Amino acid sequence: MKISIITVFPEFYENFINTSLIKRAQEKDLISFDFFKMSDFCEPKERIDEPVCGPGAGMIIKPEVIEKAIESCEKKHGEGIKIFFSPQGEKLTQRVLQNFYKKTFEEKSENSTESLSKTPHIILICARYEGVDVRVEQFYADKIISIGDYVMMGGDLPAQVFLESFLRLIPEVVGKQESVEHESFSKSFFDYPEYGLPKLWKDIKIPEIVLSGNHGEIEKWRKTEACKKTVLNRFDWFRSSDPSQEDIKLCKKQIPNHYVALMHTDVILKDPKHPDGRRVGHSSVTSLDLHDIARSSATYGIKNVFMVSPVIDQRAIMNELLDFWKSDDGKKYNITRFQAVSRVVPIPSFQETIEFIEKEEGKKPLVITTSAKTHEHPNKIDYFSQGRVWSQDRPVLFIFGTAQGLCDKVIDESDFLLLPIEGMTNYAHLSVRSAVAIILDRWLGLNLKKPKGD
Repeated sequence: MKISIITVFPEFYENFINTSLIKRAQEKDLISFDFFKMSDFCEPKERIDEPVCGPGAGMIIKPEVIEKAIESCEKKHGEGIKIFFSPQGEKLTQRVLQNFYKKTFEEKSENSTESLSKTPHIILICARYEGVDVRVEQFYADKIISIGDYVMMGGDLPAQVFLESFLRLIPEVVGKQESVEHESFSKSFFDYPEYGLPKLWKDIKIPEIVLSGNHGEIEKWRKTEACKKTVLNRFDWFRSSDPSQEDIKLCKKQIPNHYVALMHTDVILKDPKHPDGRRVGHSSVTSLDLHDIARSSATYGIKNVFMVSPVIDQRAIMNELLDFWKSDDGKKYNITRFQAVSRVVPIPSFQETIEFIEKEEGKKPLVITTSAKTHEHPNKIDYFSQGRVWSQDRPVLFIFGTAQGLCDKVIDESDFLLLPIEGMTNYAHLSVRSAVAIILDRWLGLNLKKPKGD
């Protein structure tokens, strides 16, 4: 494979390409490098850059410089896949690398008699200053890559990051291909913890299972540990990795049980007679809330849904509904509704809800309150905070308010306050049924990147 690099500073790469595995790959004729210095495509004493058009400071590389460099590069080595680097590009991930590898190697090698080491030709264009004229990217770029949501002084370090990660995928570049296939980000889970001798270091022991010699049990342990590390540190990665059913089953074992409580007490009610125009009180139960929240909870694996109301008549209404759906007749009439509604528990108070869960789990739950309004709270969390919550190894209880929302006392006494759901408008009046569905999906749902079976 030929790699051409168009850059202002070829000297940046001297140690990079002559060190470690990349050097060995060149010695094996798996890859070779060629450099094209941008200043070589200007007249003597002419600058490669010019001021950006319009207001603002900054210099941008002239489009004709890149044009001449690419033409020279392709005249020498043939047509190449042209990659630019920019913070506005596609985020570099293991999936992006693997897809690029398949398109550039596997598809070409299937339709070519040439050896893998001679194809293809990749051209990396590494800008400096404010970058390149956008028209150059529009005309030439086969791919624009970002290595993260930050700005660097140029594209040379991003190019090296890309090469370090991409070249690992090429057979024989890394000594053991097995280590590449099982490393972090290649599948649904990160890599498992690795240990080397001595057995005891700084009072930390190697787990006995690792030294047991039982390969089957070691593999089970490794997968469990890899799953645990992924779930607690990067659940966002797992949920978007298109996990298998086996992976999902293992993941669920690492996530504490979740519960939902819909509060029909300790909520804010409108009251024109009250000095503040509102008061704390009780709200009415609706069958629509009961059914729809039960269905959302069943979808996302919520263990129980508590309908909290101290009003005896309100709980009687709920029990009347539940008696049918939890009966054999309800089960025969609609099995999926039976499965959802069976997890609903009418209960008189919030305190009794906590006690119910504590008795069930042996641990007091962590309480996460939700609100459409802005509140002060010492522990605000967002939808990427699962690890922070789950690492405490306690069941989780989501609290949702009815009427005008939860009263301040319930929110203040909770362990965490989830940031409000926001759209790109000022309207913030979702029904509680919709809010529950959205929040559970953002917190526990999968975020598949491709249709199942593809």
